[in-house]
Amino acid sequence: MGFLDKAKEMLANNADKVDTVISKAGDIVDQKTQDKYASTVDKVQDAARKAVQDNAVPDNTDAGGEVPPGQVSGQPPTPHAPPT
Repeated sequence: MGFLDKAKEMLANNADKVDTVISKAGDIVDQKTQDKYASTVDKVQDAARKAVQDNAVPDNTDAGGEVPPGQVSGQPPTPHAPPT
């Protein structure tokens, strides 16, 4: 299991904590900028939450978390050649 796979697993297992950190970070930026960029901060928070959701590895993977030979983790499966 590579570094990114471990990071994704940690995200999946701690999604609630990551969401809290994203919220607190946005609150700090809003406070420091006196809400001048509040709408932009909200958009960034939403994008960060979506990235966490999209990159989190579910607990029950079909292949037991293993990547097939010749394929990089996170890469779509390679198409098989049509039968001849």
